[in-house]
Formats: sequence, C-alpha cells, structure tokens
Amino acid sequence: MKRIGVLTSGGDAAGMNPALRAVVRTAIVAGLEVIGIERGYEGLLNGWLRPMDLSSVGGIINRGGTVLRTARSERFKTDEGLRLAAQVLNENGIEGLVVIGGDGSFRGAAKLEEVSGVAVVGIPATIDNDIGGTEYTLGYDTALQVAMDAIDKIRDTADSFERIFVIEVMGRSRGFIAAAVGLAGGAEAVLVPEIPFDLIQICEKLKRGIARGKRSAIIVTAEGAAKAQDVATFVEMYLREEVRATVLGYTQRGGSPTATDRICGARFGALAVELLQQGHSGMMTAVQGGQVVSVPLRVCWEQPRVLDESLLKLNEVLAS
Repeated sequence: MKRIGVLTSGGDAAGMNPALRAVVRTAIVAGLEVIGIERGYEGLLNGWLRPMDLSSVGGIINRGGTVLRTARSERFKTDEGLRLAAQVLNENGIEGLVVIGGDGSFRGAAKLEEVSGVAVVGIPATIDNDIGGTEYTLGYDTALQVAMDAIDKIRDTADSFERIFVIEVMGRSRGFIAAAVGLAGGAEAVLVPEIPFDLIQICEKLKRGIARGKRSAIIVTAEGAAKAQDVATFVEMYLREEVRATVLGYTQRGGSPTATDRICGARFGALAVELLQQGHSGMMTAVQGGQVVSVPLRVCWEQPRVLDESLLKLNEVLAS
C-alpha cells in the first residue's frame, strides 16, 4: 500500500483533529502518501482531494471540530453515488481509506469497500458515545466537560434565585450524555429516551425537596426524551414555582478537546494506519476493557451500545 485517504464525516466531534493528525503523521513516517478528502463523502464525490504533509496537521491537536470539515451527502447513499465515490478513489490511486465518524459514516464505508475494493478502517467519533463495539468514542469526554461547565454555572444561578432549571443536552436516541452529566452535576432528575418517565412523579419528588427547605433544582433531559421548555412549562404549572429552560445545543460539539480525547484520538489514528498497513479492512478502532483494540466495522450496528441504567439508579439515590 502506497497511498491512503482520510475523511471526517457526520457530526463534528472534538478529537477528530487529533485523530487526523495521528493518521497523517503515522502514515507519512511509515512511507505512505496521504490524501485528505474535504467535506466527507460529499467532498469525495466532488473530487475535493488534497495531498497532506507533516506540516498540514501542525497546530490542530488543540482545535475542536475538523480542519477537513464535514458534510451530509444524500448522493452518496445512492448506488450511483457509491459507484462515483469508488471511481474517484481508484482514479486517484487511493488503496486505503480512514473514515473518522459515526454509525452512518461507517455503514457508508462498508458499502464503499464492497463497491471499490479499497480497504477501509473506521475511527469512532461522535459526542453521543453510542457506537457499538467500543466503550468510548472521540468527542464524548469534551462534550461532557462542556455540558458540566454549563450546568455548574446554571446551578449557581438556580441557588441564587431559588429556581428550578431544566437543561436540555444532546441525545436524540441515546441518553449517554444526559445520564453522565446528570449524575456528575447532581441533577434532581434525568430524562433519557430509553426509559419512560412520569413528570408528575418528578414534580412530587421536587415538592418533597421544597418541603424540607430545598429551594433550587436541576432537571437534565436528553433532546430525544423531552424538550426542555415543555418540561419547564409542565413543572411550573404543577408546582406553581418559577422554572427556566436552557438548551445547550451545539455548544456541546465545540471546544478544545480534553486530554482524554487528544490521547484517544492519537492512539486511534495510529492504529488505523497500522491496520491498513497490515492488510486489514472493514475494521474499526475501539476501546474495550480500557485497551485500544480493533473490531469488525459491522459490530457498530450489529451490537448497539446499551445505556448503563445503574447511573440513573445511583442518581435517584444521591438526588433524594
């Protein structure tokens, strides 16, 4: 193998740049040429390719997002789009492809491998930490830190004004972020998409807290469980207390990567190149048992990650 390509796809996540840096520098030191593909699969279809050297990834380890940028591509999902993508790879002599992204990006990579014959390796990067086969995805720790910082600041205001706040974090179908920041932030209640909840029961719990002198509270909800404003309106009407809603939104995707995301990104990127050099394809870098390993790419959708409900049960006890 003489030339590999690398792209970032799907939602951006802190840690993508450290992973990209590791891919480029590990490959070049090993004697490989590296082609950066801008704007994900859409950029591949349009031929937005550029050679990358050691200096092209200088100074990016501390930057959030992705310097290669990212985009959604409906064209790539079609048979015609896959054939065109394969043609671009083959015409440019790209023998291996590193895809940094999430579940949808990996499904696309698996199909592209079949059509093009190009070896593919995935690096899991999504703030939701919801990729099967790995205990950790790039961007998750940074997203938690961003959310925690916001919740801590809102807690100060909640205590000062003696109010209830409902904070909405990302997580359309999974509650990993909500469960983690809810526990770490001492939230009185945490709402996740995976588990049904009863707002009346939550209000009664808050009422008991108020009765014993508690004058502020935090409710954390994943966006896929309930909208912050809807919860705030219900709680305010039920308790006759002032309730405010805050949506953290895309702030959770940004920010300088934490040490965890930088180190994991470096290890993932280096391993991805090693796998291609060793002739492997259809693989994904992963963390299992605290160790960086490789697993078949298909595991990410065949073995979906399940929320650890013990976090929520513990939070129930500690928030009593």
